[in-house]
Amino acid sequence: MSFNTGLSGLNAASRNLDVIGHNIANANTTGMKAGRAEFAELYAASIGASGGTAGGIGVEVAAVSQLFTQGNISITGNDLDLAINGNGFFNVTQTNGDVAYTRAGAFKLDKDGYLVTNSGAQLNGFQVDPATGTVSRGAQPSPLQLPTAKGLPAKLTENIVAGLNLDARAATAVETPPVAPATFPTFEPPLETYGTSVVVYDQQGVDVPVNLYFVKRDVNTWEVFSKVPNEDPVSRGNIAFLPDGSFDNDPANSTYLAGTPIDVPTNSTTPPSTFPVALDLTEVTQFGTRFSVYQLEQDGYAPGELTGLSFEENGELLARYSNGESVLSGQVALTTFRNLQGLQPQSGGYWMRTLESGEPVTSVPRDPGFGTLRQGALEESNVDITAELVNMITAQRSYQANAQTIKTQDQVLSTLVNLR
Repeated sequence: MSFNTGLSGLNAASRNLDVIGHNIANANTTGMKAGRAEFAELYAASIGASGGTAGGIGVEVAAVSQLFTQGNISITGNDLDLAINGNGFFNVTQTNGDVAYTRAGAFKLDKDGYLVTNSGAQLNGFQVDPATGTVSRGAQPSPLQLPTAKGLPAKLTENIVAGLNLDARAATAVETPPVAPATFPTFEPPLETYGTSVVVYDQQGVDVPVNLYFVKRDVNTWEVFSKVPNEDPVSRGNIAFLPDGSFDNDPANSTYLAGTPIDVPTNSTTPPSTFPVALDLTEVTQFGTRFSVYQLEQDGYAPGELTGLSFEENGELLARYSNGESVLSGQVALTTFRNLQGLQPQSGGYWMRTLESGEPVTSVPRDPGFGTLRQGALEESNVDITAELVNMITAQRSYQANAQTIKTQDQVLSTLVNLR
């Protein structure tokens, strides 16, 4: 009867209003994806019925699908806020141990240094291999723990790389033998004319200056001296240059002790009292321009305290320390599915995998098929308030129209009953 047809229309319109109301209620919910009620017509089935003669018996809500379109990116300035621009979900472990997926990136730090959502789910990522210092993506993602508990220990300097230009127009140096009580000769021009200094670090992170001096001995030949605190300069042999001014790698010409490290004194009173530092001078040139230093690097550093955290667009987590060092501490994992509509929504802004969603595909931001990560920002809900209000008016009119069919059917039935 038309009563049932109208009733199905009322139920469908009411369900549609529920979906629209849910969208509007979550217009300000981070990472929320709007829902949409999808309807299907109903027909009665009977044995032997021929096509085209059976009338419809109403409507039903076939599905409530979610619109996984990109929401606006809102800048917050909070370092722990993360937004995905593109495809993928954050991979989180809930307090009960289940893995869930979310687009809401408003993370906090718990007492143990883990990144957690407002409901306590831990953000998962790929960990750093201590042996290589790089991210290991062979294992399953696990909760990311930030290095907030302690600072960065000192690193002993092992290598110095010097890149500089020695003036090809410089005059050959004149050496004067030392006069007692001096034990080191003097030079003209002075030894310091073509010199530079680099700070290295011992095993305790104490800084030790190392001076490097260059004395011209011939047209394309310079002698190299190194000096450490409380000691006279030590000759490390000669470096030679080719006619075009580039470094001569021939050991017969460049005799500086590349394989013999500089013995640098430590701050420790216990042995060893020195530590070796290798010196690389292969980047030195000799051109007809003023003396200049364009590269002076060493691979050690002093101890440092944690000053900040930063996330790169590819999800890499870098810890910044007061000594100027940035250390890779992990990489955020993203997950996607072949059938997003197969995901089961859950309270708290989470989705759970189902058989219909297919197996999860996990990688990192900026990989093919995955979006990029934006720090200090959140993805807003993709609900369009204007469109939802229009949809609400349409759903309301649909509800009224179906109610009118029931009223009309009641009037027809009343007329039949009152026939005389």
